[in-house]
Amino acid sequence: MTRSYDEINEKIRKGKAVVLTAEEVSEMAKTMTPKEILEKVDVVTTATFGAMCSSGALLNFGHSTPPIRMERIEINGVPVTGGLAAVDTFVGATDCNMQNPTYGGAHIIQDLIDGKELMLEAWGKGTDCYPRKHIKTMISLETINEAILMNPRNAYQNYNVAINSSDNTIYTYMGTLLPHMRNASYSSAGELSPLLNDPECRTIGLGTRIFLAGAVGYVIWNGTQFNCSKPLNSHGVPMGNARTLALMGEMREMSSEFLRGAYFEKYGVSLYVGVGIPIPLLDEDLAARVSIRNNQIDTFIEDYGHNGDIIGKVNYEQLRSGQIEFMDKKIHTAPMSSLYKARRIAAILKEWIGNGSFELSAPVRPMPTGRTLNDLKEIYNQQND
Repeated sequence: MTRSYDEINEKIRKGKAVVLTAEEVSEMAKTMTPKEILEKVDVVTTATFGAMCSSGALLNFGHSTPPIRMERIEINGVPVTGGLAAVDTFVGATDCNMQNPTYGGAHIIQDLIDGKELMLEAWGKGTDCYPRKHIKTMISLETINEAILMNPRNAYQNYNVAINSSDNTIYTYMGTLLPHMRNASYSSAGELSPLLNDPECRTIGLGTRIFLAGAVGYVIWNGTQFNCSKPLNSHGVPMGNARTLALMGEMREMSSEFLRGAYFEKYGVSLYVGVGIPIPLLDEDLAARVSIRNNQIDTFIEDYGHNGDIIGKVNYEQLRSGQIEFMDKKIHTAPMSSLYKARRIAAILKEWIGNGSFELSAPVRPMPTGRTLNDLKEIYNQQND
């Protein structure tokens, strides 16, 4: 048995599509075969809500009188990109003012979505066509022209568990890691996570319609550091940080319930992003994929206190229990992502599809296969400088 996007969308339009969350299907899979699930379910909703540093916003301010070619730009004191023509900028989520490192680009994005006014200050050298050299004013989503969330790397397929075997506390994007492996942190929604339910990206590609921070968004490319070379476990799940997605959406339609600026102690600013992706059950293979359970999803344990060495593996059922046993130690585990928010996103997306307001879009370009990563080679070191 197979079905097409057109068949599923027709059922969505008629209000007859059967839509379940990935967790609901994982529960069904305890007593049903993939074939039986395929016969009963049309669409499965997946979701994640976690810190996604490689995110940002493309803004256009409009022209002043007289006009200025903005070459140095600050928003609420945070330096942002000034190299995008006259009055465009890209606000990176991790942009920050070194004098105030707890506030950065992620907070600018959230403040705009929350309807706040922000101070814009910009400088240019002055030209015949852009004579102005300085401007200082207030902006908001109501006054600027474009506000587009544009995230180069989101929704990691899987990610390593962080641990610290050194004698010192260390501060990372995976949170504060205590010495002597006294805690472990992880960041995934496990069996609810989008790319763990479609690990080969059969239904996720350029043009896929998604839930993005409370609005309808789109997959616009494979994400940066997209990696197909990670080893698979016995259930066909890539282990460690593998595939990623580049995403885009209209900020004016978003909600800060699903997009939050954050600060990690002694690391810096990041942006929490909520992503939900529908998986159409086109055939029995996809029905088997979305049946994955937390105890079937493994990831590596990485020692951040010792050169990032891989020192073991663990599954998400063990991580979710709050404690793992590793190297004769009982280690407290804590998530960096929110399962509560992920469940809420999956439920909202399920409701949108169920009431006919959200149809599925087939990818117009598939994700790449065989993609591996290059490491940055150091040619000049301090002795050569």
